[in-house]
Amino acid sequence: MHFKVGLKECVVAGALVAAALLFIYVRDYGSGEQTGSVAALSNKITGQVRDEEKDKGKIALTFDDGPHPYYTEQILDGLKKRGIKATFFVTGMNAEKYPEIIKRMYDEGHVIGNHTFYHTQLTSKNRKEFKEELIRTNAVISGITGDDVIYVRPPYGSWDKKFETELNMFPVLWTIDPLDWCSTNVACITENVVKKAEENDIILMHDYYPSTVTAAFNIIDELTKEGYNFVTVDEILFD
Repeated sequence: MHFKVGLKECVVAGALVAAALLFIYVRDYGSGEQTGSVAALSNKITGQVRDEEKDKGKIALTFDDGPHPYYTEQILDGLKKRGIKATFFVTGMNAEKYPEIIKRMYDEGHVIGNHTFYHTQLTSKNRKEFKEELIRTNAVISGITGDDVIYVRPPYGSWDKKFETELNMFPVLWTIDPLDWCSTNVACITENVVKKAEENDIILMHDYYPSTVTAAFNIIDELTKEGYNFVTVDEILFD
């Protein structure tokens, strides 16, 4: 007896649910210019979920020590082809030698940061020398771009916070270092980044070696497929 009542209630409830679903479908998809099917609606929802799962967030690619007259240009070509923006921490002495490359970086939307004038370990300098390395480099970059330089990457990650407020600059370090400056193994450099990559990582590379050029593009292509969005460091630090 109880079984028959339960079954009846289930049938009624099922009919009500089916009617409700039909109403929603007809209301949203069966009027005006909208047409479709339950299968199409299901596919649309599934596609949205997959897109959300694929979006792994932002990641930043940075290059130190340049500009190099050949390899930096190759990197800029590849970034432009892929629609990717990066951050370049340049030395003052190289910026003076190749102002046209600095101008190209700026014109193509990349962020340009300070990497000291002579690639100096800043903590080995006194207050005056410390500031001079950065101020002189800022002057070179600003003279080419017309913009202030906000970001600094201290060589070797060696930074003294007590001078930070005097310079009004933001130090930018890194979270992934594939050691591309001491290896020519493109596969190894690429793997060191791709296996470790997570959202909001800052990747350290050097636009001074042919192996870095190839590895950088491999990294971009692979991580883009995985759902990462390459941005400049300001979007990692302040967004």
